This record gives sequence, C-alpha cells and structure tokens, in this order.
Amino acid sequence: MNQAVDQSFTVIEGCETVPQLFLKRAAEIPDTVALREKDFGIWNEYTWSDYETAARYAGLGLKALGLARGDVCSIASEVNKEWMFADLGVICIGGVTNGVYPTDSPSQVEYLITDSDTRFYFAEDEEQLDKVLEVRDRTPTLEKVIIFDMEGLRHLDDPMCISFASLLALGREFEAENPDAWAEETAKAKPSDLMVLTYTSGTTGPPKGAMILQSNMMFMMQNLQRCYGIEPGDEQVGFLPLAHVAGRMFYTFTTLESCSIVNLVENLETVNQDQQEVSPTIHFAVPRVWEKGFSTVQIKLKESTWLGRWAYDVAISVGFRRAAALKAGEKVGVLTQLAFFLADIAVLKNIRRLLGIDECRWLSTAAAPIAPDLIDWYWALGKPMYEVYGQTECTGIATANDAKGFRIGSIGKATDGCEVVLSDENEILIKSPGVIAGYWNKPEKTAETIRQGWLHTGDVGRIDDDGFLYIIDRMKDIIITAGGKNITPSEIENQLKFSPYVTDAVVVGDKRPYLTCLVMIDDENVTKFAQDNDVPFTNYTSLCHAKEVEDLIWDEIESVNSKFARVETIKKFRLIDQLLDPEDDELTPTQKLKRKVVNEKYADLIESMYRGG
Repeated sequence: MNQAVDQSFTVIEGCETVPQLFLKRAAEIPDTVALREKDFGIWNEYTWSDYETAARYAGLGLKALGLARGDVCSIASEVNKEWMFADLGVICIGGVTNGVYPTDSPSQVEYLITDSDTRFYFAEDEEQLDKVLEVRDRTPTLEKVIIFDMEGLRHLDDPMCISFASLLALGREFEAENPDAWAEETAKAKPSDLMVLTYTSGTTGPPKGAMILQSNMMFMMQNLQRCYGIEPGDEQVGFLPLAHVAGRMFYTFTTLESCSIVNLVENLETVNQDQQEVSPTIHFAVPRVWEKGFSTVQIKLKESTWLGRWAYDVAISVGFRRAAALKAGEKVGVLTQLAFFLADIAVLKNIRRLLGIDECRWLSTAAAPIAPDLIDWYWALGKPMYEVYGQTECTGIATANDAKGFRIGSIGKATDGCEVVLSDENEILIKSPGVIAGYWNKPEKTAETIRQGWLHTGDVGRIDDDGFLYIIDRMKDIIITAGGKNITPSEIENQLKFSPYVTDAVVVGDKRPYLTCLVMIDDENVTKFAQDNDVPFTNYTSLCHAKEVEDLIWDEIESVNSKFARVETIKKFRLIDQLLDPEDDELTPTQKLKRKVVNEKYADLIESMYRGG
C-alpha cells in the first residue's frame, strides 16, 4: 500500500483518518472479502461493501437515537462481526468506542460505564445484558442498551433495550430521511479526534481509559505494515478479545490498511479446529497461546509410542540445527537441508498442521513475557517467530524483531518513527506518533505516565551494542532478597510456564531469605495426568492437594531450577487451589496473574513457606 508521512500525522493512500480509509475500501474493492465468521460450522463471507453497509446503518441508527460527536459507546462481546460493525459505525459517525471484556463482572461493568461516561452500550447476549441491567440504576449516563443476540430475549420489554437488528433498521430509516448524513459525518473526522478508549488491565489499581486518537491508530497501521509486510488477501484467525488493543489492531485496523482477511472463530472452544480449517498466512498471538500449543504437542508425545517419540526427537533436533543457521544469518548446509526435508515430511509438517500454522509466513508474539526457548521451538518447527513490544499507551508496538533483523530473547529494535531510550533508572521510554493523548478524566495519571512527550513504560530494559532492546522486568516487580541479590522473577516464571502442567506462576522473595513460588496448574493437562496415573481426586481443589500432583509440579520446578544460579532457585512452592477466571480479582481480563493481588490475597500461604526458615 502506498503510504506517506506528514510532519504532524500519518496519511495512508491519501486518507488522514480511519473513516476516510474505510469508505475508500468500500468504494474501490466493494466485492472483495473483508471478513468471514463461522456460525454453526459454516464460514460466512462479508465483503467490504457488506461491512460498510452494516457499519453505516449502525452509526446512523445511533445518530437517530441522539448520539453526538465525542459520545462514548461501550461494547461487551466476544469477537464477532457485530462487534466490528458496531465499532466502525461508532467511529465513522463521530463517536468513541470503548471495549468491555465479556468476562468482566457486573461491578467492573459499572465502573467502566461510569468512568467512561458511556451513553450507549452494546451487549452480546442475555448474559452480558443481565450484567448491565443489574447496575444501570448506578450508571446515570447510560441511555440505551443494544443487544446483538436476542436468543432467549424474544419477550424482552424494556424501554432501555433494543436489538442490533432494530438499530440497523433505525439507521436505514434515518438514511432515507437524511441521505447525506453518513458522508457528512465521516467527512468531519480529523486526525486529532478521540476514536477509541482502551482500558488498561489494571494490574496496579483501577483500570485507566487510554485515549487513542485517529492519528495514533493511523500511525500504528503504517507501523505494522512496515514491520510485517501484510499483503492483500493474507488470512488471519480472529480470536483475541477486541477490548484489547492487540485484537483491534490486527483484526480491525490492520485488515483495513492491508486489505487482508480476518476469519472470526465460532467460539473460544473451537479456536484450534477453526485455525486448522483456515490455515492462516499470518498469525499474532499472546504467549499463553504459544505455550498452550507447545503443551498440546508435549502431552501428545507422552501418549505416543516409543517410535513416535524417537521420530519427534530426531526431527526436532534437525529443526533446531537448521534454525540455528537461519538465525545466525548463515547458509543452511546441503545435508541439513536434506535432513530437514525428510524430518518435515515425516513429523514437523504434521505438528504445524495440528497447530494450524503450516501456511504461516511468520508468527508473532507480544503483550507479555515469553521464554526464548519457546520461540526457538517454533523456529525449529520451521516457522519464524518474532517477538515485538509495545503497550496500550503507545497504541500497539514500538519495537520489533522482523525478517530484516532479529535477536531471540530481545524485543527487537525501535520501529520507524519510534524513539526508544532508557532513563537513568533503565526504565524504557517511548516517543512516537502512537503515544496516546492520555488517560480519560485522569490528568494526574496522565502526567505521571507521559512527561514531555515521553511515555514512561514502567518496564526495566537494556539495549545491546547492536541496538536490540531487552526487557528485564517491571520496575515494581524486581525482587531484592534479604541478602541483597537483585532477581528478575519474570525470567523464572517464563521458564515455569514452559511446562505443560503450569498455566502461570508468581515468584516471591522480596526482602526474604530465599525464593518461593505460587503456581496455577493447567487444569486440563494435570487432570489428564491424574486420570492416566490413577490419582484419586474429586474436584480442582482436591486435585491440587494430591501428593502425586505436588510431586509432578516440584519435578517441573526442579527442572527450571537447574537453569539458574543457586540464589535464583525456588526452594518451596504452593499451588493456588482455586480454579480462577477473569471475574476473580487475581486475574486480569487477559488472564495474567496480578502480582500485587496474589501477594495480598495469599499472604498466609506465602508466610507458610517461610516459617521455620
């Protein structure tokens, strides 16, 4: 795509704003497929014309209900076409879209509505509707709730609620009476307009609404294109939550910039099957997805014959040998190429098909720390994986590894248009056109985070002699033991999450004589282990207290301990014996354990590991 950069904002194919670019796509390639969605096992296609029509009627329907430019509309739903239609409808008509995680509790929904001054709220189904109706008496700005899926709500009679189909009908009626309204409103968009509110995960206090402008996202669309080279017709699978900046960036805005296609999964339980069917050509996912893929293969290996395990060991060793040459920029030897060809046919290609990544040109990971060993493993399978780095507060990525230059273990170099430096305390600072305008209604928090144009990330880093950036840890997470040793817990935690039996872990040890750990087990894999080994248990809690399970996790910890210096080894551990979900205080909506909350909530459990020395 032809792109040019103005001194003050980004221009893509002559367009300064998202609405302009969206209408350009619909006008120039109306019959090209923009997205697919799987419903009842069937992939339904929607062209750019279909996309624009649905967004237009959604936006005009909101205008008929009284939406004014700058009004906030919140959307609580899993990833689906209605989310995307409503999103661009809101943006094009001059509103501001705020994503709500469908796993949020009613109290969290209340906070997000009141903090963002939401006027219009989109609820996916009866479950999401119940949450908002429970708190609506305490949300004075809320005026209307629009429901995507009316199953079970046929007899709903509530003046505050209408169906999404009714909203589209309102839009059609409004357009008939005001035929120029859509063109007029989209033409009013300016690069400086607020476009999106994205609430941070809230690992350190209440979530804050990051204010993303039109110009921020236009820059990020160009930034991603420069890094990845996403092509028209590229296929990706849409499964990440659209309330998160990564999901919006890849599924809505990257497709808009590149004319690529997003395939929205049927539901979160069918992701792997849907991915196998789609065979995407590009694939971005968070570390937990990549860890789960590795775990899936490890569990299947444990179930296979000795011959199958031997074939895997031989094949993956050849894959590592080939990958080592590629990563070093060296020519792969003829014998290694031949060996890899045979290993690929016999083993590796089947693994890639199992994971749904066989057609991918590249894999990408971000949003949380990942073990370098895991990236190496995907390279050994025959697929390059690139780690990138950024935050909601810079609208996506600021540094990237890519085909032009990469170093595993690093988060890459600063992307074009981004400045990345270290403060005197080695905090990573970012300046770019992607840095947000600030936090919604929180000037003090804005002033703390963005100073003289520099985004203070809260991450500690180092930069090597070649300009590659490395994350050490969060500034607030560095552990200083009683003996004065500085330890970065994320390195140890990442290695633990490499185990198929560990979902997450929190290393403890600040001002303590030694390190301990709280572990959240992988329910599915540990349950299967217990069944295969005749370990008796009745529920998740009893599973966590089974001696055989504790021994299993200790073996995994000891394996990780062997990779670290003695002072960095974990001496004791405890299992979190409650099955957590995002409605629990311990987890963020993106399934990360909140270190501070875990330390406070499980203080007694932690203390039990230090009693008696």
